[in-house]
Amino acid sequence: MPAFATAPSRRHWRGTALLCSALLLALLPHRGGPPEASHLEEVLARDFLSVHTRNTPTTYYEGREGPTGFEYELVRRFADHLGVSLTLDADHYIPGVLEAVREEGDLGAAALPLDPTLEGVLFSRPIMPLQPLLVYRRGLHPPEAIEDLEGLEIGTLRGAGTDRVLRELQAEHPWLSWKESAELEVAELLGQVAGGTLDAAVIFEHQFRLNRLFFPEVEDGFTLGKPLSLAWAFPAGRGLGLVSEANRFLDQLRQSEELDALVARYFGHDDYLEYVGARTFIAHARERLPRFGDLFREAARNTGFDWKLLAALGYQESHWEPRATSPTGVRGLMMLTNATAGDLGVDNRLDPAQSIHGGARYLRQIEERLPASIEGDDRLFMAMASYNVGLGHLYDARRITEMRGGDPDRWRDVRDSLPLLQEREWHSKTRYGYARGGEPVIYVRNIRRYYEILAYLDRSQEQFHELNARLPDRTDLELFEQVPPVL
Repeated sequence: MPAFATAPSRRHWRGTALLCSALLLALLPHRGGPPEASHLEEVLARDFLSVHTRNTPTTYYEGREGPTGFEYELVRRFADHLGVSLTLDADHYIPGVLEAVREEGDLGAAALPLDPTLEGVLFSRPIMPLQPLLVYRRGLHPPEAIEDLEGLEIGTLRGAGTDRVLRELQAEHPWLSWKESAELEVAELLGQVAGGTLDAAVIFEHQFRLNRLFFPEVEDGFTLGKPLSLAWAFPAGRGLGLVSEANRFLDQLRQSEELDALVARYFGHDDYLEYVGARTFIAHARERLPRFGDLFREAARNTGFDWKLLAALGYQESHWEPRATSPTGVRGLMMLTNATAGDLGVDNRLDPAQSIHGGARYLRQIEERLPASIEGDDRLFMAMASYNVGLGHLYDARRITEMRGGDPDRWRDVRDSLPLLQEREWHSKTRYGYARGGEPVIYVRNIRRYYEILAYLDRSQEQFHELNARLPDRTDLELFEQVPPVL
């Protein structure tokens, strides 16, 4: 069973205090059944928390810098709160998470809807609201009410809570019918809508916000029913100690406003203009990028960059147009100046291979000239900004950052200083003077967004291949079970 374990968080004083409390509770008289804190005592004694989840963008996934995701962030903090290490099993769909919690796990954290009627599990207090949302394929007549759903092929995930909402609506609208799957995730469900297997789907609003950039063929329709509540699931029959401690932990996060900050960080971003731009980007990724993909991969092998990053930079420069030319004379897919091309040995800037390899080498040269004190992503982002505005202007922005009391080795601080190169009050104090300093800020932001989309598309393609490998003899429609009308 695939799993990973985080490095232990050793707050021994916290773990020892909790263990002593659990042992004291265990010694108190009780009337039958397990002691109040037996589950908590067991977790503290073995020194790790076993969590079951799903591999999705809203729960847990492997990011550029390791494990990430909203629910992963929460359970990691909870394990740290307990003073134990964390073991995570993400090889589940929703029904599998609940079954694993009943049989062997300590906690299920998988965008689970609070449902007191489920047998064998207990739920924590609500963590965040889950608003069901009807989404549909672009080109259909926009549905605005339940009545508009008649005749549409609608899909949802079994056990997600959206199926429960649809059943409640069916009691009022007996003609309502839909398909359910226990073997898909939200991104795959949206892929079924985008690909035409389904006309519409019911998911949660925050899931659509997080995925809409990658499925521009899917539109949001209208909300369905009242919000549900996301909660953690615990096994019943093992005492209330772990559930109670989780509730205390969540209350502390809420009171300190850290929980709201986490929700905003993972689900709060929903820039519609950025979404519209992503539509064009994804279309170009499908139509233009395949022609240059091998060149970007080869350049990445030669320079040590991620090929998707080089491709994202190339898109920002030219939209992958090999004959692009700017009014200032920079040309080609990676938009090299004549002087830079000469230094790099590029004799034909309009040749895609020469341009891509030259641009990758140029980015690496810039990165190697930066001070050693700039590290990690800060170094990469400053190299990209220099590709756009020039290394001299970046150094000027670092100097302004120092004058303003910021850290010149941190991109977030230099990013705030770059636009000041447009103001005489500041650029008059620099070596290289005026620059359109707002442009490299947008430039780096766009490349990061394009990279994220390419990484998501790449990862999604792998996941679809894995799904097909698991289910080699089943068609898309066979992944669903029909819920008929009750007429």
